[in-house]
Amino acid sequence: MTTREVAGFELRKVREHVWELPREGDMNVPARVLASESLLEEIGGDDTLEQLRNATHLPGIAAPALCMPDGHQGYGFPVGGVGAIDAENGCISPGAVGYDINCGVRMVRTDLTYDDVRGREEELVDALFEAIPSGLGGGGVIGGTADAIEGALERGVEWAVEEGYGVESDLARCEDEGRRLDARPEYVSQKAMDRGRNQMGSLGSGNHFLEVQRVTDVFREDVAAEYGLREDGIVVLIHCGSRGLGHQTCNDYLRRIEREHGDLLDDLPDKELAAAPAGSELAEEYYGAMGACINFAWANRQLITHQARETFGEVFDADPIDDLGMELLYDVAHNIAKKETHEIGVDADGNPAVGDAVADREERELYVHRKGATRAFPAGNADVPEVYRGVGQPVIIPGSMGAGSYVLRGGDESMSVSFGSTAHGAGRLMSRTQAKQEFWGGDVQDDLEDGQQIYVKAESGATIAEEAPGVYKDIDEVIRVSDDLGIGDKVARTFPVCNIKG
Repeated sequence: MTTREVAGFELRKVREHVWELPREGDMNVPARVLASESLLEEIGGDDTLEQLRNATHLPGIAAPALCMPDGHQGYGFPVGGVGAIDAENGCISPGAVGYDINCGVRMVRTDLTYDDVRGREEELVDALFEAIPSGLGGGGVIGGTADAIEGALERGVEWAVEEGYGVESDLARCEDEGRRLDARPEYVSQKAMDRGRNQMGSLGSGNHFLEVQRVTDVFREDVAAEYGLREDGIVVLIHCGSRGLGHQTCNDYLRRIEREHGDLLDDLPDKELAAAPAGSELAEEYYGAMGACINFAWANRQLITHQARETFGEVFDADPIDDLGMELLYDVAHNIAKKETHEIGVDADGNPAVGDAVADREERELYVHRKGATRAFPAGNADVPEVYRGVGQPVIIPGSMGAGSYVLRGGDESMSVSFGSTAHGAGRLMSRTQAKQEFWGGDVQDDLEDGQQIYVKAESGATIAEEAPGVYKDIDEVIRVSDDLGIGDKVARTFPVCNIKG
C-alpha cells in the first residue's frame, strides 16, 4: 500500500484522492483527507493534519474525521473538516462548528447576459457598494428592532419574506427552506443580540463578499437547465454569515464549556475543540442557540438579496423579478452541526466507517459537524428541496476574486464517502497577516481591473490584499477532486465581473 509522509504524518493511500491517518494511541477513529497529491502537500503546510488527528479524540465520533480538498488550519477543528458524532452518547463541539455560524453562500440567477452588463461594470459595482453595507462593525439594511431580531432568530428567511424582503419561491430554494425549526432564540444571549442588532443585512469583512459573475462553462446541460444556468448568463453570488451575533454566541458557549465541562476538556488534546456532552443541558442549549444563529444568517443573506435585486432594478430600469428574472438558485450553509441519520458500520480493520463495503451497518443519529464544508446531498434524497430532488442539491463553491467559482450538484457517492459533504471554497494557502505582507490592495485592485476586467470595490485596501487571488489554493483542482470522488459533480463554472467586500 502506498504511503506518504506529510508534515511529519504518515498517511496511507486508500484509493485515488483518499488518504488515511491510521488509528493509533487514544484516537477513537482514523482520520481521512480527501485530496490530490498536490492539494495534500498544501494542506500539510500548516497545522491542518494535527487538528484533524486531534478531532478523532472527540467523544462519540462515529467514523473517520474528514478533511475536504480545500482544508486548512482553523480554530481547533480544521476549516474543511467534517466530523460525525453520536447524538446520544457523544458530544457537540462549538469549536467544530466555528465562530461564524452559518457562514454560507447563495446564488441568484438572472435573465441578463454578459453583453447586458459589459460597459456598465463600474456603475453596477458603485451602486451595489452604496446599497449593501460592508466592513467591520455596525450598519445594516434595516434597523434591528426587538421584533426584527426575534423574527430573524426564530423564522429565518420565512420572516424576511413575510416582511417584504423576498418572494415565496426563495423559501423553496434554500437549505431547510431557510428555517431551522429547532432554533431556540431564548438561548442566545442579550450581548449577542445587541451585536447583531445593527448588522441585519450586511456583508461584514474578511472573506465575505457579493460578486456579480458570468457563466463561462456548462458541464452538465440537463442539470444546468434545472438550475436555470446557461453560458454567458449573469448570476450574483453572496457570501456572508451571522456577523457579530454568531461570533458572540460561539464565544458564550465556549466559555460555558470551560466552566461547566472542564473534565471533558482535560481529556482532549486541544482545548479549542471544546465540546458539551450529548444530552447535557449545555449541549441542548447550544444546539438551539446555534439553530437561531443559522436562521439569523439566512435572514441576513435574504436582506442582502433584496438590496441586490432593488439595485439591479434601478441600474437596468426594470423589475428585478418580472423583467430581470432574479430568482434564488440556492442557499447553502457552512459552519453548522445538524442532527442527521446515517448508516455506520465496521471496516476490515475493525474501525467505525461509512460506505457500502462496511459490515454490520446500522442507522444512527449523529451530530454532523461541517466547518467550512458544504452539504452535498444526491438526487432522490428526501432532504433535497423538491424542486431539485430529481437532479441533486445545488452546491455553490466560490473561488478567489481572480478565479472562477463553481456550481456542483450533490454526487451519488457523497453519502458513503463524506456524510453528504464536499468543499466550500478554494481554501486559504496563507494567513491574512502574510497576505498583507505579500500583496498591496491597490495593486491587486488595479491588476484585476486592467488584466481581467474585474471591478472590485472595498472599504479597505487591506481587505483586498487579504483576499488576493494568490492567497488561495487552485479552485479547479479542488473541484476536480470533488468530481472525481463523486461527492460533488461539476455543473457550471462562473467568472467574476465585479465584486464588493468589507
